[in-house]
Amino acid sequence: MNVLGIESSCDETSAAVVRDGATILSNIVASQNEVHEKYGGVVPELASRSHVENIIPVITAALEEAHLTLNDIDGIAVTQGPGLIGSLLVGLSVAKAIAYTTGLPLVGVNHVEGHISAVFLNRDDVAFPFIALVVSGGHTSLFEAKSAGDYPLIGQTRDDAAGEAFDKIAKFLRLGYPGGIIIDRLSTLGNRDAFSFPRPWLPDTPLDFSFSGLKTAVITTIRKMNRELTPAEINDVAAAFQEAVVDVLVKKAFLALEERNIGKLAVSGGVASNNRLREKLREAAAARGVSLYIPPPSLCTDNAAMIAAAGTPYLKKGIRSSLEMDAYSRMPR
Repeated sequence: MNVLGIESSCDETSAAVVRDGATILSNIVASQNEVHEKYGGVVPELASRSHVENIIPVITAALEEAHLTLNDIDGIAVTQGPGLIGSLLVGLSVAKAIAYTTGLPLVGVNHVEGHISAVFLNRDDVAFPFIALVVSGGHTSLFEAKSAGDYPLIGQTRDDAAGEAFDKIAKFLRLGYPGGIIIDRLSTLGNRDAFSFPRPWLPDTPLDFSFSGLKTAVITTIRKMNRELTPAEINDVAAAFQEAVVDVLVKKAFLALEERNIGKLAVSGGVASNNRLREKLREAAAARGVSLYIPPPSLCTDNAAMIAAAGTPYLKKGIRSSLEMDAYSRMPR
């Protein structure tokens, strides 16, 4: 089954063709980093306009790279939510139009489920059940992945997601956008023990996350210095802040494995590209005999291949979405 995936939930316009939910035939991503960089974050209206400009060329490029036409496509999977409503509606409207004119089956996909499905792309060694940690700018969540499409939520962020905290600290330090990539790079030059930042735990709900307090602690520490930080001090702050975030993510992921008595962990989402996180996850997995699945960085950030992978099991089961389906901005409860 050749599935055309379409993703436009935030600031990447992407289209991909994936065969049987695993083999990537094409995966085109048009980034908007330059559009939003000077604002230090995503501007929803600008994101929507960029999607309108890019969506048709990106879909065309995905089909060309796959050496296929719409006649060779068996179904369409499109991100329905969560995300920015204006951005989502661009991809959703185009997917509906293609489905209507071609008669191809269409299914709306949860963006977070797409991140989980990214671990299946271009590999065949991932088996259910496993614990899935999805960590990105908008989401920091733990799931018990039981089977395709059956992902009970077992932990989530109460406030800032990890990626959001990275971006906010980078903005406060005037480092630029996207903040996670910049902090990851600067941290290699800093001393992660130079500052002692808190590791928020939440003992009542230990699988939930909270990074707002950590973000505030970092900002308060900098303000108390009451002067411009030197480049070396900025590197130290980046390293110490990143280490605190990584420690929390790793500890809670492995606690979930213990609680559910599962020996396989999948980690995806934009923050899963972070080099220190990947390093500490590998160390912990090796020490505990846990099978670890992390997609390559290109499949951790938002992309349409993961949406096609997530949609394939539904399409194979004959599950279809109505052409009247609407976008949603938040995770459905």
